[in-house]
Amino acid sequence: MKRKLISGLLIAAALALSGCTDALDSAAKAERPLPERLVRVLKSKGMSKSSPIMIRIFKEEGKLEVWKQKDNGRYDFVTDYDICKWSGQLGPKYIEGDRQAPEGFYTIRPYQMNPKSNYYLSFNIGFPNAYDRAHGRTGQHLMVHGACSSSGCYSMTDEQVAEIFAFGRDAFRGGQKEFQVQAYPFRLTPANMARYKDDPNIGFWRMLKVGYDHFELTKVPPKVDVCEGRYVFNQVPAEGQSFRGPSAACPSMSEPESLRLAYDALKRDQDEAFTRLLSNGGASTPPRPSIDGIKEARLVADWSKRRARGEKVSRQPPSLDVPARAPAPAARPEPKQEEAATEAVAAAEQPKQAPAEAATPVPQERPDQATADAEPKKKRWWNVF
Repeated sequence: MKRKLISGLLIAAALALSGCTDALDSAAKAERPLPERLVRVLKSKGMSKSSPIMIRIFKEEGKLEVWKQKDNGRYDFVTDYDICKWSGQLGPKYIEGDRQAPEGFYTIRPYQMNPKSNYYLSFNIGFPNAYDRAHGRTGQHLMVHGACSSSGCYSMTDEQVAEIFAFGRDAFRGGQKEFQVQAYPFRLTPANMARYKDDPNIGFWRMLKVGYDHFELTKVPPKVDVCEGRYVFNQVPAEGQSFRGPSAACPSMSEPESLRLAYDALKRDQDEAFTRLLSNGGASTPPRPSIDGIKEARLVADWSKRRARGEKVSRQPPSLDVPARAPAPAARPEPKQEEAATEAVAAAEQPKQAPAEAATPVPQERPDQATADAEPKKKRWWNVF
């Protein structure tokens, strides 16, 4: 009896030590400081470690960019990372199980940061946001995380996500309440818009491009709202009016005059560039595959469910791709990108950021990863991420 008691105590002590070690490991990961090379970059650009951040993601280029606010209130590029893996195709996420990584404007708050992730470190993108919900889109636990394994998420290496996590952690500790993630299919330049002018998602991407261009002009994350089921950027409701919901009618609204003038000038230049590209035969690089709407999303989601049940299915998810897809409506000419803001924009009142309501392998078109949109479920609440 005595030996059994001693053995039991030893086992309990070992388990307790193991638990403490796990907790210490999690704390160590989440508290890793930014490397000195990045601290030097921040200092050279007039930034502090705790200044606000913003993130941009580009699927086709396979890049995640980190931007930080300078002393003058505008944001500047700090660094970028090769995305280790993202699943699905170009185009937005529609329903749970379609394996798509989200596209759009998302808001990250402190509670979305997960230092105890099963995938090293992570933060929840915030899908579905107000725009997604207005369109009946479903899914949950869509992350930027480590472990280089993805099904609906943006997956980084552990080393990369440790730095990205540190950028967000330090910004929150410096007083930032939330930061914006802008997730795009590709850089929304005239050349790329010309390449994808017949894509079924081109209307959605044109809408995202307005916010993309506003940031290119102002170097301030755009104020994002949703009304009538669409994103609107840097719009101020008329006196006595407000945004009443993502599906409600938009109020009478306007944007700062200096921003409007600068955007109109930028769009004229880009319209001309877009027209020249089309008259010269368009871009030479062929477009990548994209998801063809909710019908294809449902097809892939059904494939995911059958595969999860152990049924015999194809190695790769199904697709609606056919030799000749019905062309999308003719694209409006898209503008030429400019690098810096005009003097008029520099004088504009900086819009306050608001939630929208929210060696590395190249990204895979349809990587054969796990089928679920979320990480494995655990009993502890923090491990659902």
